[in-house]
Amino acid sequence: MKPVASIVVPFYNEEDNVVPLIEKIEAVFKEMPDYDYECLLVNDGSTDETAARIDAAALRNSAVRPVHMVQNFGQSAALHAGMCRATGDYILTLDGDLQNDPADFPRFLELLQDYDCVCGYRANRNDHWIRLVSSRIANVVRNAILHDGIRDSGCGSKGFRRACVQNLVSFNGLHRFLAVFMRAQGYTIAECPVTHHARHAGTSKYGVNNRLWRGLYDLIGVAWLRRRHVCYRVDEQ
Repeated sequence: MKPVASIVVPFYNEEDNVVPLIEKIEAVFKEMPDYDYECLLVNDGSTDETAARIDAAALRNSAVRPVHMVQNFGQSAALHAGMCRATGDYILTLDGDLQNDPADFPRFLELLQDYDCVCGYRANRNDHWIRLVSSRIANVVRNAILHDGIRDSGCGSKGFRRACVQNLVSFNGLHRFLAVFMRAQGYTIAECPVTHHARHAGTSKYGVNNRLWRGLYDLIGVAWLRRRHVCYRVDEQ
């Protein structure tokens, strides 16, 4: 039986990006016959045509599994909902804005043969200077406090072995601190440079207030939670 890769993509008002992203994912796995795949496309309470386009894609491609949130809960909740419903041996994540590239998946799956988790980092980032500056400040401060060793925590391109997600704590901001909880559970992590495209459709949902300041605020809670985190193993014999 072929190993299965579960692709989890949260969408919020990204109607023009749904179909192009699915087509890119399909093209990647067409060139990877040794893997089967499923796409969990999470509609996070969108108010445009995102939900309808996800449902239409599911009718065309049986690998597409729509997940509809009852309202907008945020990127972390949508990501967590999709990851918890994934059935694959490996879980790969992308943002729904087409700035991440599924063409990086083969390298991720290669690294996941030796590591539990792969975190992408945007080596050549195509973003507005305000987003670049706020992200760099947040990453520097986060590393100074948490020492997680991850250079780009906000990158949506990540990969996990299935076992990694079973103990994730769901909270608003989780997507920025996944590596912290992976290390706390004793899992191994590799970093991988990924392609980053400029946004061509839709609008960014993040600015200084909800990227920099909220990210720094979340550090307090995550630092406390990491100190209190209990990592245990059960002898099933």
